[in-house]
Amino acid sequence: MLQIPLWRRVLIWLLVAMGLWFAMPNLNYTTVERHNDALADIELLPEGADIPAELAAARDAWPGFLPATLVNLGLDLRGGAHLLAEVQVGDVYERTLDGLWPSVRDALREIRDQVGSIRRQDGKLDVLRVRISEPAGMSAALQAVRALSQPVVTLTGVGAQTLDVSSDGNDILITLSDAERDAIAERTLLQSLEIVRRRIDEVGTREPTIQRQGADRILIQVPGIGSAEELKRLIGTTARLTFHSVVSVTGNGDQSPGARNVIYPSLDDDGQFYILEKTPVVTGENLTNAQPAFDQNGRPAVNFQFNPTGGRIFGQYTAENIGNPFAIVLDEEVITAPTIQSHIPGGSGIITGNFSVESSTELAVLLRAGALPAEMVFLEERTIGPELGADSIEAGRIACLVAFAAVLIFMAASYGWFGLLANVALILNVGMIFGLLSAIGATLTLPGIAGIVLTIGMAVDANVLVFERIREELKTAKGPSRAIELGYEKALSAIIDANITTIIAAIILWVMGSGPVRGFAITLGFGIITSVFTAIFVTRLLIVMWYERRRPKTINV
Repeated sequence: MLQIPLWRRVLIWLLVAMGLWFAMPNLNYTTVERHNDALADIELLPEGADIPAELAAARDAWPGFLPATLVNLGLDLRGGAHLLAEVQVGDVYERTLDGLWPSVRDALREIRDQVGSIRRQDGKLDVLRVRISEPAGMSAALQAVRALSQPVVTLTGVGAQTLDVSSDGNDILITLSDAERDAIAERTLLQSLEIVRRRIDEVGTREPTIQRQGADRILIQVPGIGSAEELKRLIGTTARLTFHSVVSVTGNGDQSPGARNVIYPSLDDDGQFYILEKTPVVTGENLTNAQPAFDQNGRPAVNFQFNPTGGRIFGQYTAENIGNPFAIVLDEEVITAPTIQSHIPGGSGIITGNFSVESSTELAVLLRAGALPAEMVFLEERTIGPELGADSIEAGRIACLVAFAAVLIFMAASYGWFGLLANVALILNVGMIFGLLSAIGATLTLPGIAGIVLTIGMAVDANVLVFERIREELKTAKGPSRAIELGYEKALSAIIDANITTIIAAIILWVMGSGPVRGFAITLGFGIITSVFTAIFVTRLLIVMWYERRRPKTINV
């Protein structure tokens, strides 16, 4: 006899209801999307700031107690921006050597009686050249500088040192070893990938594709961005924050800054240029936090906090330079150059300037994400318009409807009432697929739609096996109840075997593939799982409920 315990019936309907519950927001896609964007924008507002009416209206348009996770639309469906960037690793090599100069100078000063005077020489950017006045002390100088070298921290660089130190007459030549250059290149690319990902995620864009391409390139694809220029404005900002001692202020940008100095324009574009010491006192790498705020005059600003190392350096400098100007530089532009009024302990401060609320918020986001370790040059850029995405969605929608209608008609024509019950399960199956995709925040691409269409075609395979088996059992003159029970029992192994092979193929596609291939694998895999569930459990439960209600003496499948 057909028997399904009450607890199992409740569990089956509960799982179906959960799938449909998570799929429900996709029926009001635009409203829920605006609701989510409004929540993200509200989180970025300064604490205690009034929420704009537009954001409040968008937030309240969708009830907060309902799920708000959506199936994200990929670049090919929604449109967006595509960039291929090349990371300028050479910049990091130069900064690493430049940052090494204070340590080299201090090491040589300890043996000044042997090396004489110490002067840094201009030359190639990838070589740190230091001249000493006493050739007899060259051996001691080389030994002192080589002591600054450290083991390279990579698996491929075991036993190698970070620096190559040699002499050329009275000059000490310091370069990065090949192992250290490889290690720096690897760290720079990984750091750039992570920083780009944090920047894009924090401003609320959904499901970007950020992948490494080759040795020094990054592929960036972001759905929903209006243009490649908009994406470049965000990613292309290095956001390298540095703090420099001010040498002088001038109105001539072509003036020579002098040895070991640089000249940077004012961010306010007021015609002023600042001559600064080239080596910064402290950099944004020592920042631990940055938040939009307001200064004592109520103007937008940015609060920042250093880590203990940066706080100690910053506090010591301010204590020793009271009354002197101090320049805060962002990407080689002077934001502000206030005069140090007193010692600033604790490693915290405020950046003021000609900010709006939006620009101060954006700057805080960039500083929290961290500075890009090197400039990125965009080799390829293109924008996929929403019109193309809309065409793709329409084509996919038509394909889904045609496949869906064909399967429904076939099942109803082939198996009658049992086919209609299978069609109900098929409709629930599609809803559960979207519920699963929404629950994990998956991205739906055009190949993903193809996976759903394929799933619709395959979804009734299990029902076909069961129904054909029931037909065979009815020919043996068994009662309808026993025929239905045996049909499900004997078809189960064939159903599991057939779908396991497809699941294995989907897993291989997901592991070995990337981008759209993974999208296809995810929708196919989820479709197989929900199809087997609805065929073995939901359709069977519907048939049992029908049989318990009607108690037919004979059935015709």
